[in-house]
Amino acid sequence: MSSPIPDYPLRALNRELARHYAGRRVLVTGHTGFKGSWLCEWLLHLGAEVYGFGLEPPTDPSLFNLLSLSTRIHTHQIGDIRDLKTVKKSVKETKPDYVFHLAAQPLVRASYQNPIETWETNVIGSINVMEAVRESLDKCSVLMITTDKCYRNTESTFGYVESDPLGGNDPYSSSKAAAELSIHSWIHSFFTRLKGIKVASARAGNVIGGGDWALDRIVPDCVRALSQGISISVRNPASIRPFQHVLEPLSGYLWLAAILPLQNGNDYTEYQSFNFGPKAESHRSVSELVETMLNYWPGTWNNTADRTPLHESNVLRLNISKAQRLLGWQPKWSFIEAVEKTTFWYRKFNESATTSTMSIQSLVIRDIIDYANEF
Repeated sequence: MSSPIPDYPLRALNRELARHYAGRRVLVTGHTGFKGSWLCEWLLHLGAEVYGFGLEPPTDPSLFNLLSLSTRIHTHQIGDIRDLKTVKKSVKETKPDYVFHLAAQPLVRASYQNPIETWETNVIGSINVMEAVRESLDKCSVLMITTDKCYRNTESTFGYVESDPLGGNDPYSSSKAAAELSIHSWIHSFFTRLKGIKVASARAGNVIGGGDWALDRIVPDCVRALSQGISISVRNPASIRPFQHVLEPLSGYLWLAAILPLQNGNDYTEYQSFNFGPKAESHRSVSELVETMLNYWPGTWNNTADRTPLHESNVLRLNISKAQRLLGWQPKWSFIEAVEKTTFWYRKFNESATTSTMSIQSLVIRDIIDYANEF
């Protein structure tokens, strides 16, 4: 039988999470990326001892550098997740209580340009992390972060559930489906036999929030255009995505990793994978996202329908009932709130050419505290 799960904290999310993470050693791969930087900041706020493993920050500017995280986390290690020897060394030296594996090649269009590198990073990289943890034999809770695009997309208007078939027409989506298959295999082949190690995967929707400057993502594209006073070019305005603020899935990741050690025996397999997406009303078109941003940062947009032969799904929805039922987790911010907070963040950043590290950190911490206070 599973151990009882604590009630999901009401108006005390940070206090409850701090009970699990304060003073604990937490390894974050992909810590220099957008989501990784937000996660590191939240973990520091919770009192965790944070260790990072990843490549140099992928953009300039980058949230990681703006937060001066390289000097604030315990270890900032530059390394390639495809290098098994280096990954094993990092895990061995860190001896983590928790591992959050976010290191990935995260862009659909880039996967067409570098399909082999995408597969090596997303599949072999995931296997390397699991092998490093398995070899260590230390008690550990491991969360492997994949994506909502791991599902075989049939353009269904219904949200995908965790038991739906995996697949992908583009190299990125297929690599994430393959990563999920490897996670499933390693769990059942190895980790169900190792009592001290628990592994699960998390599949999140399209995240938005301050500090993302990646290419080929709609919010950074909007911000670049708005800051330059030019019209926003929108490739796929009718595409529907499960938009959510970055703190939504991160709260799910933190909570799932915290309660994983409570699961044991046959019941553990039910906790193998979870969707973390927004409420149904937040499954919106790209054009709705852009128009909502323009309510808070005036500008214009134009339809530049992408006629390149690259495949991107038109409709993608997630069903989050499993996370609601088993974890007591649910999204807190509406679509409007998520877009408003995201746009506010970028406007504040854009208004000051001499933004200090402290002001950027305060913007991030403000959102974390506001979000945690919703519970």
